[in-house]
Amino acid sequence: MARYIFVTGGVVSSLGKGLSSASLAYLLISQGYKVRLRKMDPYLNIDPGTMSPFQHGEVYVTDDGAETDLDLGHYERFTNVSAKKSDNITTGKVYSDILKKERKGSYLGKTVQVIPHVTDRIKEFIINDISNEDFVICEIGGTVGDIESLPFLEAIRQFSNEKGLKKSLFIHLTLVPYLKSSDEIKTKPTQHSVKELRSIGIQPNIIICRSERPIPTSQRKKISLFCNVPISNVIQTIDVRTIYEAPISFFNEKLDKQVLNFFKLKPKKKANLKPWKNITKQILSKKQTTNIAIIGKYVNLKDAYKSLDEALTHGGMVNNTEVKLIRVESDKINKNDLKKTLKNISGILIPGGFGKRGTDGKIEAIKYARENKTPFFGICFGMQMACIEFAKNVLKIKNAGSSEFDKNCFPIVGLIEEWNKDGDLIKGTNKNLGGTMRLGSYVANLRHNSMIKKIYKSTSIRERHRHRYEVNINLKHKFESKGMIFSGLSPDNRLPEIIELKNHPWFVGVQFHPEFKSRPLLPHPLFSEFIKAAKLKK
Repeated sequence: MARYIFVTGGVVSSLGKGLSSASLAYLLISQGYKVRLRKMDPYLNIDPGTMSPFQHGEVYVTDDGAETDLDLGHYERFTNVSAKKSDNITTGKVYSDILKKERKGSYLGKTVQVIPHVTDRIKEFIINDISNEDFVICEIGGTVGDIESLPFLEAIRQFSNEKGLKKSLFIHLTLVPYLKSSDEIKTKPTQHSVKELRSIGIQPNIIICRSERPIPTSQRKKISLFCNVPISNVIQTIDVRTIYEAPISFFNEKLDKQVLNFFKLKPKKKANLKPWKNITKQILSKKQTTNIAIIGKYVNLKDAYKSLDEALTHGGMVNNTEVKLIRVESDKINKNDLKKTLKNISGILIPGGFGKRGTDGKIEAIKYARENKTPFFGICFGMQMACIEFAKNVLKIKNAGSSEFDKNCFPIVGLIEEWNKDGDLIKGTNKNLGGTMRLGSYVANLRHNSMIKKIYKSTSIRERHRHRYEVNINLKHKFESKGMIFSGLSPDNRLPEIIELKNHPWFVGVQFHPEFKSRPLLPHPLFSEFIKAAKLKK
């Protein structure tokens, strides 16, 4: 029988509901329970797939091809439980489902309303695709008080009443700010946030208080008194030195214990915090530094490359080096100053992306990496740019490009239907942008005696994709005759998945996103080997 835990946030956004949910999930899993994590997002987009990273941050991709919120990345990294399409829903998806049913006449002439139709659809999402989980943790995006979140809050209120108050638990995460001028910890924002939550019929059972300083017992008693929560259920979470310290912090605060007590359960086995203690020690210990340049369009927003940043950190842990990320805006790269810009860089990484802006800067950086034997890692769009750079400067195809942003180029990169006939460009048809990409987990076969096969120690791999354009397979022999090897191909040999460069210490491009499968307890081999090569370069 599943127990349901609902995590809401108050006062301000970005307090760490995702990390809190993931940490709690790990603690429950380590004590012998099966846990499922889910996210409900209040925006009207069907999914974040067409949203700018500046608006939403990273788009995380699941094995089964869902474009989701980045918090699902936190869930997977902390629990190693793969998320599914059924684990993320948005207001847009809810309304889309309801309107499709309305157009088909499924409501039999009834007036379609927020209550009960929208709230019923949300409740369906909560229980859908649940089998033998002990706990289902549902995080509600946004902040209590936002109009967008109201249908979700109403739905979980109804759900709790229908399931029974002892089968669902409400956790509310709030900010307890410190005012330097008066040297005080202030509880009033938390009180008002809980008051707002209670006004719509939800009484939190546990309050997690985010603070930059320890919260005195007197202030915790005040929160307990005014928010109608036992003081043992007022949990503080002080800013941690690394996110991987969060499970330790919550364990020390007895969050998992209070959750189990609420449901009248006991641990099936002792929680194992040793892995997180080892990781925290590794990250915080003084060690050498390896500088990695991330060259992209969204570098000013850290969350745009969240999984990538974490995967690089994982690679650094394996190699006992601190990875210092140097973020370089690709559209501001000056060809004449490139050597100065990359002077102290040990490795260059070009991440995924879309569109023409910044491509010239990326191509110049790739040329620099190729000619100066600097370790290079191209991911998705980064691999495509590496192929275009090679075609331009080695194969001497002057108008080499991608039909994504230049319909008059020689298509090194294009939609499959555009170059399917003898490598000639064929005009594609206009399509909706949302949901038209190659998404999710696909198999790639690795070439015998290739560097990539040695890295993976396998002849076949499965990795997650998120892209619309592909490298032109018809040019394979031209590339390989000049030293760029197509060392990974789709099972039908039509789609280049991995390229590597001969006579270079480490030059790899992949069409997929390996960062989505890297875990702190199991770093992805590509990132481990990339950082290893960069460390040697230094």
